[in-house]
Amino acid sequence: MGEVGRGIMPIRIQRYIAILSVVLFLGKLWAWYLTHSVTVLTDALESTVNVIAGFIGLYSIILAAKPRDIDHPYGHGKAEFVSSAVEGALICIAGLMIIYEAIDQLIHPKALYKLDTGMYIIGATGIVNFLVGTYAVAQGKKQRSLVLQSAGKHLRVDAYSTFAIVAGLVLIMLTNVQWLDSAVAMLIAIIILITGYKLLRRSLAGIMDEADMQLLNDVIAYLQQHRKAQWIDLHNLRVMQYGDVLHLDAHMTLPWYYSVQAADAEIHLLEEMIKQHFGNKVEVFIHLDACQPYQCKLCAMPDCKERQAPYNAQHEWKLSNLWYDSKHGKE
Repeated sequence: MGEVGRGIMPIRIQRYIAILSVVLFLGKLWAWYLTHSVTVLTDALESTVNVIAGFIGLYSIILAAKPRDIDHPYGHGKAEFVSSAVEGALICIAGLMIIYEAIDQLIHPKALYKLDTGMYIIGATGIVNFLVGTYAVAQGKKQRSLVLQSAGKHLRVDAYSTFAIVAGLVLIMLTNVQWLDSAVAMLIAIIILITGYKLLRRSLAGIMDEADMQLLNDVIAYLQQHRKAQWIDLHNLRVMQYGDVLHLDAHMTLPWYYSVQAADAEIHLLEEMIKQHFGNKVEVFIHLDACQPYQCKLCAMPDCKERQAPYNAQHEWKLSNLWYDSKHGKE
């Protein structure tokens, strides 16, 4: 899929999620109006977050898809982190509001009505949320969109909480114990707060350029598997994901006698290799270093006329020796 396709697909999916969130929110409000249940209100309150986050997410994806400009030399991809941070904060606020309503229901109990009808309505919304959320997470991973992944995970958490609420309503109908309505609501609120915190934590980590260790290790493993003999070492490696663009910075050591043209060809070879595996939206910035005599023992170049020491073995590329800013082989 080309770059245009990669940009359009997340926008289209997020647009559907935003529209769907409005429809499901209205359905849950109707269920709450029929039942007067604080447990059902819990689901409706969380759906207000879905609506707000859905449209914020849509805006952030559209913004993140914009090409880089003079004011944003690394593009607009960090807008997705900001959007996810806002969504995480809203989820936490919804959890606190639910706890407040649950406590108020315990202190000032209200009669419950038509629990069976409310159960059917929110049960249907839960099934829809789960299916759409699962699809959004899968597409978010495929398109490398944090917003889609966040939205999908949020929808699935919403679905799980809805299923728990349905179970709680069934229990209330069977036992006729009214305080269970508030107890179930508070339990769901705690789960919602934990989810919001995790999403907020991940988003802030992205804003602060915290290393994505899974992505970093994936890149290193791929480079190690496909390294060339003339790539004597790679160090000072930095990998960052902004939106759907992968940025890779590194220092590469090549034979000192390579011409500028030959060195340029090696950089393009590395860049194309990374694009083949991680997609077309990749930016690679390589600083070239010339090899030193002490590196001969780990240089696998065959028939090197400038060799000053017998070849021993290459250093295996891994996080511990690609991260630091020093040439390999130096004692």
